[in-house]
Amino acid sequence: VQLQASGGGLVQVGGSLRLSCTASGRTFNSLRMGWFRQAPGKEREYVSAISRSSGTYYTDSVKGRFTISRDNAKNTVYLQMNSLKHEDTAVYYCAADRSRLGTNSRSYDYWGQGTQVTVSS
Repeated sequence: VQLQASGGGLVQVGGSLRLSCTASGRTFNSLRMGWFRQAPGKEREYVSAISRSSGTYYTDSVKGRFTISRDNAKNTVYLQMNSLKHEDTAVYYCAADRSRLGTNSRSYDYWGQGTQVTVSS
């Protein structure tokens, strides 16, 4: 499975971005999908995940601001990010898991290359 993330950029505090991650190489609807992020000097952290049946899950710090969704016809998972804060600045990675849905990055089988999100004043 190859994952291609896009949509990052520079945005002001309070602004919005939508990240996309397109998968190829395997039946997309069999994959559980997740978003992680890594800020400078910090460990990679879980942000959100979506099950095969589109059940959605979020870390507490983004609940109510971020929305994960998937379009199986387009082999794509999205992360709509609203009300962005300085602390959301990070490289965002999409990931895919063949067999489970979780918050542990070690359980994910495939990773995209990351897209930079920078939130400025």
